[in-house]
Amino acid sequence: MALDFLAGCVGGAAGVLVGHPFDTVKVRLQVQNVEKPLYRGTFHCFQSIIKQESAFGLYKGIGSPMMGLTFINALVFGVQGNTLRALGKDTPLNQFIAGSAAGAIQCVICCPMELAKTRMQLQGTGEYKLKTKNYKNSLDCLIKIYQKEGLRGINRGMVSTFIRETPSFGFYFLTYDCMTRYLGCEAEDSYVIPKLLFSGGMSGIVSWLSTYPMDVIKSRLQADGVGGVTQYSGILDCIRKSYHEEGWRVFTRGLTSTLLRAFPVNAATFATVTVFLMYMKSEDNLPECEPAPVIPQPSSL
Repeated sequence: MALDFLAGCVGGAAGVLVGHPFDTVKVRLQVQNVEKPLYRGTFHCFQSIIKQESAFGLYKGIGSPMMGLTFINALVFGVQGNTLRALGKDTPLNQFIAGSAAGAIQCVICCPMELAKTRMQLQGTGEYKLKTKNYKNSLDCLIKIYQKEGLRGINRGMVSTFIRETPSFGFYFLTYDCMTRYLGCEAEDSYVIPKLLFSGGMSGIVSWLSTYPMDVIKSRLQADGVGGVTQYSGILDCIRKSYHEEGWRVFTRGLTSTLLRAFPVNAATFATVTVFLMYMKSEDNLPECEPAPVIPQPSSL
């Protein structure tokens, strides 16, 4: 269990490094002003950030997901595994329930982490060198938000995060379980690693598609008030105003960069976990190809 947890942390870190630039683009597109848009689309946003802020601009706010990674993985591992055992039977429905439980619990850490990440990603938009730096890093961002707004400010977007994460993790686990069953992922299979990478990548895509509109709302609520003006009083108000001003397409804003990110992030995570476990377990003369996903799926492996 300790080795699986450590492998999950290492794999998760690799996923953050690969996927964070896509996440920065997603957030910028989600919250930009529709009347004076800075970016025409995903690729233009990538180009603009690199040109105006250097390649490091794509990694703004990466400290926050890195900080919360260990705690989130610990919660996901523990809650999903224990819930599945408590349910007593490994079925697709139970996989969905266990995944949803894990997603709901980890919101406690995920919400403040993403709040800091979003604020850091929006800091100095369009500036190569920041003229004014409100936050030194993700921790400083959270401290300042707490000093100004208290616990309510730290947990801004908690309800929308909960609505997004609960079914999203359920679909992630369900899709991964079905994919690995269908592909016949067995430890002795010489193609098990490509199968796991494909299964994980597709699971990530499905999980994002299942709740993406709520992610747009979550980003807007967490970015609200950055310029000193608060636009939304809550989730329903945000949905109503966003739809009224920009139409239904607003709920798909940033989707391209999100889907571009989903597959490689999961692929990098699974590949790192697999290589790590193969290396560590070879020290004990265990079978060389005994991969384990970031989040264990006892039914499929």
